[in-house]
Amino acid sequence: MPWPGFFAAIAVAYGLFNLVFATLYLLQPGAVANAHPGSFADAFFFSVQTMATIGYGDMHPATLYANVVVSVEVLLGLTGFALGTSLMFARLSRPTARVIFSRKAVIVPNNGVPTLMFRAANQRRNQILEAHITVAVLRDEVSGEGVIMRRFYDLTVARSHTPMFSLTWMVMHEIDEKSPFFRCTPQSLAATDLQVVVTLSGIDETFAQTIHTRHSYGAADIVWNHRFADILSQLEDGTRVIDYRRFDDLVPITG
Repeated sequence: MPWPGFFAAIAVAYGLFNLVFATLYLLQPGAVANAHPGSFADAFFFSVQTMATIGYGDMHPATLYANVVVSVEVLLGLTGFALGTSLMFARLSRPTARVIFSRKAVIVPNNGVPTLMFRAANQRRNQILEAHITVAVLRDEVSGEGVIMRRFYDLTVARSHTPMFSLTWMVMHEIDEKSPFFRCTPQSLAATDLQVVVTLSGIDETFAQTIHTRHSYGAADIVWNHRFADILSQLEDGTRVIDYRRFDDLVPITG
């Protein structure tokens, strides 16, 4: 849930909580001293003061019934504040994997071998330690009995693990006789509703917690006979930088 939605949910729960207890205070006339008779606004704001344990002193419970309702509200209010605080702390302390994947994957010859390639980049200034990536293919196949089944294949990549993921990572799968892509064409990939599923996990250097993210490519997201544009450059002081503006740029191969 995004932050605006989170705060909206907290605000709605807060308002509903006080509306319920304001109604309970109104069930007994005279339950709240110094409140206008039948005033829902006074009952509501008395509930707000009770829930937050403010206690301005202008209004206070005047009957046994009101004291019982106040006791229940204080107990539930303290519990609600504790839960809200823990949820906010969990959201602030939870590391997120700010990893981006290229919008397209490519199939292009590499050292004379057709290779499936896509790339990822770490958008954080810190590093992802012990990063591990897995790639799998899902596609429809017809069994000998004519039954359509969704099959799952793990792909072997040139490098599935890196001790430090700080800049970019070009993931490559050589298409040989054992590859699910062997002798495939763009038309055959589309006919089998092929999907490439990528998962990446690692340890956030700052929080020392495990993070993970995923991405997928459909048959329409695989471009043939193109390569990725170079995005790495070096500053005068030797620092390597990434030009994210060209992260998804493809260059057609010639020859």
